[in-house]
Amino acid sequence: MKLVFAGTPEPAVPSLRALLESPRHEVAAVVTRPDAPAGRGRRLVRSTVGALADDAGVPVLTPRRPSDPAFLAELAEIGPDCCPVVAYGALVPRAALDVPAHGWVNLHFSLLPAWRGAAPVQAAVRHGDEITGATTFRLEEGLDTGPTYGVVTEAIRAHDTSGDLLGRLAVSGAALLVATLDGIADGTLVARPQPADGISHAPKVTPGDARVDWSAPPVAVDRLVRSVTPEPGAWTTFRGERLGLGPVTAPADPPALKPGELHVEKRRVLVGTAAAPVQLGEVRPVGKRAMPAPDWARGVRIEAGELLT
Repeated sequence: MKLVFAGTPEPAVPSLRALLESPRHEVAAVVTRPDAPAGRGRRLVRSTVGALADDAGVPVLTPRRPSDPAFLAELAEIGPDCCPVVAYGALVPRAALDVPAHGWVNLHFSLLPAWRGAAPVQAAVRHGDEITGATTFRLEEGLDTGPTYGVVTEAIRAHDTSGDLLGRLAVSGAALLVATLDGIADGTLVARPQPADGISHAPKVTPGDARVDWSAPPVAVDRLVRSVTPEPGAWTTFRGERLGLGPVTAPADPPALKPGELHVEKRRVLVGTAAAPVQLGEVRPVGKRAMPAPDWARGVRIEAGELLT
């Protein structure tokens, strides 16, 4: 089939690469979000998907909105049979959905109808799910409501961050997407409506959502931190300044500490929660690189009774 692929961040790259390598499909163009400023110089940078398309010699379209008339005209002129989409980052309007004969086929990183929305992997980790996966479905104007083609499942490991889990799902999901498009091309795969039960939602995670509440139980602190690693990144405050946090662990033989209270030893730094303390891994002070918590603690000379808030 002739395809126009839509995607923007790194998790979409395995899918685009798999489709570029597929002998059964032609990627005629790639749609991605406009180049965005990055780094200290705020230089405009191509998305990772756009950069891969450039390297492959595939035309790249970067509409501000997929409803722009110029983009809709260009899409119609290309005349794709199907538009696979992975983490594109913008809502696709009806005028664009109707262009390809086989519609837009979305790869979503959850087992729909669970965790519809922008942050399904973060939601699965934060809520302690044991199993998640990826689903291919036909895009509609509703939020991840379209009929589904296929799924793959993935176990969530005890120490998975969202980054770890998304990395695995991006690879297994790419294979699912190719298989789905093969089935659509063959006429052997039919989309089926999503179940009415088991619907849950995963809205975008903001930096405010990533602040650690030390009055929560240690399991909740652990899940929160892992769920927002690497993006947007867990944080707390120390002496009135923001302190970034990496994943925490459960220490052996911890002392009793009140929520947020710091306890420094030679090789570990502990923080109190609603129950047992947790052990800090890496921390990132403002304007500095991440470092092991004991190195940070020695540098700031933590006094007895000081708190993270």
